Amino acid sequence: MFEPVALNLPPCPLKLRTDGKRFFVFDELRRKDLVCTPEEWVRQHWIHYLMREKQYPKGLIRPEASLEYNGMRRRSDLLIYNAVGGAVLLAEFKRPSVPINEEVLNQVARYNFIFKIPLVLVSNGLQHFYWTLDADSESYRPLQELPPYCQVS
Repeated sequence: MFEPVALNLPPCPLKLRTDGKRFFVFDELRRKDLVCTPEEWVRQHWIHYLMREKQYPKGLIRPEASLEYNGMRRRSDLLIYNAVGGAVLLAEFKRPSVPINEEVLNQVARYNFIFKIPLVLVSNGLQHFYWTLDADSESYRPLQELPPYCQVS
């Protein structure tokens, strides 16, 4: 059974329950209980952080959103949109035991070159990396921190 671990994110008021075999976490975006896997634990902390600390609007955050390109469907861990429906942030989450290494970062970068979403976040809950994509030069510039929603919309 998954045991919640402390993350390098502010504490958040997650609603947890167990059936004796598994933990469940209430996802306030999808309004239902989800099996609390290590990756879901990280995603839920990020959702709360983005809404509460960075003021990303709840209605514009889509967990496990589908993206399509040339007939290929891909699933992102989290997408955030602006008020006119354009994707502004792509997030990829890993379980805390998965190190964020060059292979993980390159995978996300290659994936986003298709969609050209301006902000990218990669986190395992302990390490966090942020970039902005310059679509013209197709290059990434690292950011020290993730900007609040008012700076990306």
